[in-house]
Amino acid sequence: MKVIGRWMPLGLAACLMATGCKKEEPTAPAAQPVDAGAEQPVDAGAEQPVDAGATTPPGSQALQPEDPKNREWTAGVMNIQRSSLKPVTLREVRAGRNEGFDRVVFQFDGDQVPGYHLEYIDKPVIKCGSGDPTEIAGQGWLQVRLQPAQAHADGKATVTERERKPKLPVIEELELTCDFEGEATWVLGVKKPNTYRVLELKEPTRLVVDVQH
Repeated sequence: MKVIGRWMPLGLAACLMATGCKKEEPTAPAAQPVDAGAEQPVDAGAEQPVDAGATTPPGSQALQPEDPKNREWTAGVMNIQRSSLKPVTLREVRAGRNEGFDRVVFQFDGDQVPGYHLEYIDKPVIKCGSGDPTEIAGQGWLQVRLQPAQAHADGKATVTERERKPKLPVIEELELTCDFEGEATWVLGVKKPNTYRVLELKEPTRLVVDVQH
């Protein structure tokens, strides 16, 4: 059978002469098994388990996970290092009273809390840029150093109220003492160096510091 000067294959010609040819449908891929251990969406306020067997992509450095012990009350030093993280921006600082403790909330852009170092320090409290001492109320001074972090963006402060007296049962004053070279530091002036705890929360990203009454 000749069609427009070209010979049509015999099989195709027979197919066209019949009722019509069916287009062969591609076979659907087999269903993939569900990984029962896959990470599921979590409640923003829930404690996150640490997967000790998790792998890190090549060329990246694992971030130090939250230490569950930091959620326990202590008066000692607390330290989590995340130096490989890009600097995050501190957007808001809130303070309020709760049953049995005062709470300070540091809220950040992004989905990762920066590293932090907390400890009670002695006077004088020093501002990092000038090296000048600053007066902060109270008989105890809990320093919260956030790194890498900043309290400014595009040359403007993201937290404008950098000294405040919230009139809480224990926390008498909060002051930003450093916002320089990837470090943001706040000092909480308290009536006495009571025990404290730290929580990392998500959606939005927050570091919470509670100081017992």
